[in-house]
Amino acid sequence: MRTDIFARLDREPEPPKIEAPRMSRHRIALFGGTLAFYVAIVWAVLITSWLVALDWKVMLFRPYQQWPELHAFLDYYVVLGQRGPTAVMVACWLGWRSWRQHTLRPLLVLGTSLLLLNVTVGAVKLGLGRLGPHYATQIGSAEMFAGGDIFPSGHTANAVVTWGILAYLATTPRARRYLSAVSATVSLGVGLTTVYIGTHWLSDVLLGWAAGLLILLALPWFEPLIARAEMWIFAMRERGWERWRERRGGARPASVPGGGPQPVLLPQSMATDGPAAEAVATAAPGPVLPAGHAGTALRARAHTGHPARPGGMPVAPAGVRRPPPHNDRGPRAGSPARPMTGG
Repeated sequence: MRTDIFARLDREPEPPKIEAPRMSRHRIALFGGTLAFYVAIVWAVLITSWLVALDWKVMLFRPYQQWPELHAFLDYYVVLGQRGPTAVMVACWLGWRSWRQHTLRPLLVLGTSLLLLNVTVGAVKLGLGRLGPHYATQIGSAEMFAGGDIFPSGHTANAVVTWGILAYLATTPRARRYLSAVSATVSLGVGLTTVYIGTHWLSDVLLGWAAGLLILLALPWFEPLIARAEMWIFAMRERGWERWRERRGGARPASVPGGGPQPVLLPQSMATDGPAAEAVATAAPGPVLPAGHAGTALRARAHTGHPARPGGMPVAPAGVRRPPPHNDRGPRAGSPARPMTGG
């Protein structure tokens, strides 16, 4: 009994085409509300409002000193928000799904979301330049435009996007509900863990949640681009396979060099000056030769690459001068030698 799992999977029927999510009114409303929350958090920090005072209270409370027994576990748990390890784990799972579903869409969606995450979150981080709690210089200050890169929280936004992709790509409503709950729990825990350790302000985590959710909600707008990219990749793969097959199949038969017309051969029984020969000569693209000259015509064609004259003499190409006669060849028999002149 054969137990090759890959052979069994290859025999499975191709799954039905999975419909990509569309930008519905409900999703647009969620996107608008999340964007308003994002702008409100940024504005509250810029004007040093009550949110900044709450940041300082939580920071001075020092949660890692209040519950030190959780520190060892949370140091490992926060890795679920690091971009490198989480991207590798999720990419492996989505790669398996791409192979099973015969589509590149899961991997392309993951790549698009990570690209949007790096561009949007990275630009806001560098533009606002907020310092983290460990590098704060003045109590009660928002620590903005000081050369930092802490606002919004990259760990939190990455956890929302990376684990939320699993729910976004779910194929059934039940799986989507379960994966949404799992991704929300993981991203919520990662954000609070960064506050516990002291690497982020509470407002950093709030803005990280909003930044990641905005990317997930905006993904349907990029679905047409993802579909075109998938078609282009498959087309390039087919071209590559065709070139590889051509190379593996060996060299093609060498075509006859030159682009001139091919000579037409007549059988020995047909005279070259009869009415039938005149009709053939009128319709033929090349010179008409008797069948007895077939070997001579083909040899002349192969050596020169140009059509052959009747009688086996090749036609010299245009613009090529014939070589001068050899000086060591004597005069022809029956003809007097030419007198030497000029001396």
